[in-house]
Amino acid sequence: MGKKKKVLSVQKSILQVLDQTPNQTFNYKQIASRLGIKDPSGRNHIIKNLKKLAAQKLINNPTKGTFQAKKREHYHRGFLDISNNGTGYIISEDFEEDVKVSSTDQHKAFGGDEVLFYAYPTRGKRKREAKIIEIVARKRTRFVGTLQKRNGTMFVRVSPRTATVDFYIASEPEMRTADGDRVLIAFTNWEKTKSPQAKILEALGTPGDPETEIHTILAEYGLPYAFNPQIEQEANKIDEKIRKEEIKKRMDYRDVLTFTIDPTDAKDYDDALSFQEKENGDFEVGIHIADVSHYVKPGTALDDEAYSRATSVYLVDRVVPMLPEQLSNKVCSLRPNEEKLTFAAIFTLDTQGNVKDQKFGRTVINSNYRFAYHEAQHIIDTGEATIPAALSLTAKTYTVDEKVKEAILQLNTTAKHLRKKRMQRGAISFDKEEVRFSLDEDKNPKEVLVKISKEANKLIEEYMLLANKKVSEFIAKDDNKKTFVFRVHDEPDEEKLDQLKSVITGFGYSLNLASAETTAHSINKLLKEITNKPEQNLIDTLTIRSMSKAKYTTQNIGHYGLAFDYYSHFTSPIRRYPDVVAHRFLQHYLDGKTSPKAEHYEAVMKHCSAMEVLATKAERDSIKFMQVKYMQAHIGETFTGIVSGVVERGLYVELEGNKCEGMARPQDIPGDFYVFDERNYAFVGEKTKKAIQLGDRVTIKVTAADPIKRHLDFNILGHVE
Repeated sequence: MGKKKKVLSVQKSILQVLDQTPNQTFNYKQIASRLGIKDPSGRNHIIKNLKKLAAQKLINNPTKGTFQAKKREHYHRGFLDISNNGTGYIISEDFEEDVKVSSTDQHKAFGGDEVLFYAYPTRGKRKREAKIIEIVARKRTRFVGTLQKRNGTMFVRVSPRTATVDFYIASEPEMRTADGDRVLIAFTNWEKTKSPQAKILEALGTPGDPETEIHTILAEYGLPYAFNPQIEQEANKIDEKIRKEEIKKRMDYRDVLTFTIDPTDAKDYDDALSFQEKENGDFEVGIHIADVSHYVKPGTALDDEAYSRATSVYLVDRVVPMLPEQLSNKVCSLRPNEEKLTFAAIFTLDTQGNVKDQKFGRTVINSNYRFAYHEAQHIIDTGEATIPAALSLTAKTYTVDEKVKEAILQLNTTAKHLRKKRMQRGAISFDKEEVRFSLDEDKNPKEVLVKISKEANKLIEEYMLLANKKVSEFIAKDDNKKTFVFRVHDEPDEEKLDQLKSVITGFGYSLNLASAETTAHSINKLLKEITNKPEQNLIDTLTIRSMSKAKYTTQNIGHYGLAFDYYSHFTSPIRRYPDVVAHRFLQHYLDGKTSPKAEHYEAVMKHCSAMEVLATKAERDSIKFMQVKYMQAHIGETFTGIVSGVVERGLYVELEGNKCEGMARPQDIPGDFYVFDERNYAFVGEKTKKAIQLGDRVTIKVTAADPIKRHLDFNILGHVE
């Protein structure tokens, strides 16, 4: 053992003795006794290290010759993050860098737990280390793992990022289980036992099966996949019938041309556009949003459930809705030729997109048409009112009214002006390609499809943005003391922008980071320049990573990415709880009521932001699983891809065409021994000095696909010439 390592070991042992009884003082003889050290040399080491620890203020020295653990206020708080190899890192505001904590010093904490810890002296230039002394709060008590049955004993092995030990199952579960099953467990206790104890709540199925894996992903993030009967019953009691007394309270738009434009497979339609021309050439557009707040009232079980979920979760093979189907797909869904209650933002616009007049309030509509995006796109592309059978949702040719065609064309023309103005103000335009899948009857992926946003998508986007912006301005612009719920987006992280700049320089691009405004315009210029280039998806991804994360809050700081000073989410209350709250606030202020205190709503928005993060992670994991499942049929085949990430253990490569991403080990690259070059995001051959770096086009061979771990292995064969 090296000298530094030996010193650190002694100091660590001393700290452990003192920490066991933090209110007691010890002299060196008592500490030596507790450590079983009796020889003079060993006691000398104790004395020297006690003095060092006291000098570094890692322990207290209340009187000469006595020592004591630091008081609680001298400890630090943080959150434990565990890597795949079991090493932990504590993320704490008290330290710039994450603090390493070995598996033996994790004090029975699980990944994500909030912990109290102290830091050890640094070892040379290595990161400082920590010991957890208390678990402040468990992040979760439910886990997903694989059941192992051995000689009548049951354990569940969970992800190493969750816990470094297996969970012991003390009693036989109520449901039938088999060795190797994926199960959902509830942690019960971890007192004097070697392993944490848990009970099995549910058997999820056989690992690798699509149904099992999707349920696993939901369970891993604590997301529900069914409503309990009480919630369903409450939803089913809602009366769909719209009474005359309710219509009298609202602006009546039932006779105004109205339609929805949604994805082909959409089941809930929460926004519709109404259109009517004015005599002077201007037109009125109504953005009518499902009036969820009319049906879901505060204090009800339905509202509690919607708040708890906070968002719908969109996985590859299903939607896990925020609201029960009775509401999301029926009562609140703006289906054609049905009277529906809505909340609207209504604008009079000229053809250049300038707002001449606006009004907000509850409406009643009767949608005339339901369009899929590709049907509306056909009208935009051809200027024709006839939808051919090949594009029709009904698989039959049909012709829409000329007024509908003209409305779509006019709305699209004006949407382009609205978009252009946003871009001129510094809004950042990401047209990142989305991946979706064609599945067979067993939910296995048959084909990977890349979804591209077209004008019909952007048409809807612009009017939703307009409504969200104007509702927020209406409430907060003239009186910023009114409590409201905003969707905010801070300026980009400077360090990440510098990293982005260094990467794109290698592709021949540049960024002007002189100010927030020039940065936004420069990023837009970059995103235009990379359109349809091989490196587009890579640079899009790196640019998105440089951005701050949007969140919900009552404290408005504007939305950097959209270049809006005021912005809220108002247009999707079927799938987002903050939109429901925004509707309630809007009606509250339209009724002339005073502003409530913000504290309660800030806590609500913090919860909604956290749930949005979990839902996004679950969605990404479901895509990753299906990509790996799809690539199982292509093991041994070669593909062209772009190096999308470079880390010490290898290179990530994203395949062109299907966007599947896998990892290649540097030791498998033929012809040389490749060394990691962190500064240049590359691996460089020792002999040839040839580099494989971020953004390079390479040929790879698929060597392994593990859907359970959601991991693909590639071998890099060489650069694409």
